[in-house]
Amino acid sequence: MQVISNARNLARVSGARTILFNSNLRFYSSLIQSHSSSLQCQLHGEASSGICGSCYYLMPLHSFYPLISRTCFSTKAGTADGNPTEAVKELYDNMLQSVNVKRTMPPNASLWSMIGNCKNHEDIKLLFDVLQNLRRFRLSNLRIHSNFNCDLCHEVSRACARVGAIDFGKKALWLNNVFGLTPSIASAHHLLSHAKVHNDTKLMVEVMQLLKRNYLPLQAGTADIVFRICSDTNNWGLVSKYTKRFIEAGVKFRQTTFDTLMEFAVRRGDTESLWNIEKLRAETMKPHSLTTGFACAKGLLLERKPADAAALIQTLNETLSDAKKPGVTVEVEKLVNEWPSKVLKRQKKEDREALAAALKSDIPTMVAGLLNIGLAGSVNMEEWTKKEILS
Repeated sequence: MQVISNARNLARVSGARTILFNSNLRFYSSLIQSHSSSLQCQLHGEASSGICGSCYYLMPLHSFYPLISRTCFSTKAGTADGNPTEAVKELYDNMLQSVNVKRTMPPNASLWSMIGNCKNHEDIKLLFDVLQNLRRFRLSNLRIHSNFNCDLCHEVSRACARVGAIDFGKKALWLNNVFGLTPSIASAHHLLSHAKVHNDTKLMVEVMQLLKRNYLPLQAGTADIVFRICSDTNNWGLVSKYTKRFIEAGVKFRQTTFDTLMEFAVRRGDTESLWNIEKLRAETMKPHSLTTGFACAKGLLLERKPADAAALIQTLNETLSDAKKPGVTVEVEKLVNEWPSKVLKRQKKEDREALAAALKSDIPTMVAGLLNIGLAGSVNMEEWTKKEILS
């Protein structure tokens, strides 16, 4: 009887434990379902940081990762709501699965494919998260202390500029970053080109500050983009500032840079700056381009030297190649018909009438000198003299 009583007591205890165990399972299941977002962020943080900054984390945690990862991001194509695109999200999951679960580096092709498929800001956000995880894995598991090569940063910056994720693009220019990126001036050019397309001087200044703080060397291509932005936004103050900085850095300007600077200066009617830039250009390269030659001719007109302006244009015509000579006639037409109104608009009110009268007198004199050598035959000066250039 005692044996039977003990058996019944044991059954009651076991049943109670079973009920308690099942109850706990239901409780934890409910807890996970109701707090999946916060749990995912917690697990993702541990998966990224791990022990002593590595990618390592406990096995019971990583078994939940694939399921919870799917709850955090939509698998549909990117929309205006800012969801990541399906292709990028899939590559993101696969690469994190590789480093966090399989403990192996994902194929290089996966990362390059992810960069190429980025379509919006959320895609770039996932890209930078993957880069940070890959850097940690290389450091803690492969003992690779060096960053990724600069080609990767170049493509990452290109992707950031392409989708307008400029906040991440600027992070890629930091010399010491957590993403393993090796910044370069070529990477910065993508952001500067974005600023050029959008006439964004604020972004241009921010990028130039980042270049200085992170000791990235300026190049001739940098000057090309920067001065074009300054010209398009009519910001001569920045031209003065950055010209000095480029010269101090030993940058040799390209012909296209001198074209931009000299055309900008003469459009403002600033002959002092024009001749300073011309002096710098003459020290670097002897022959004039079509643009710099006509900028000097316009400068001579501003100084009331129409005969010298005609002589310069004649000399320019003789030095240009046969393929470029037709451009001289086109530029003469632009000088006569377009430039006067542009330069007058940028003068002080009290100076406009005097300059307009001077141009009205000197431009016909210059054209008369060019007619003798057949360079202004298409210019209708009779109509021009009747036109009000001050309007």
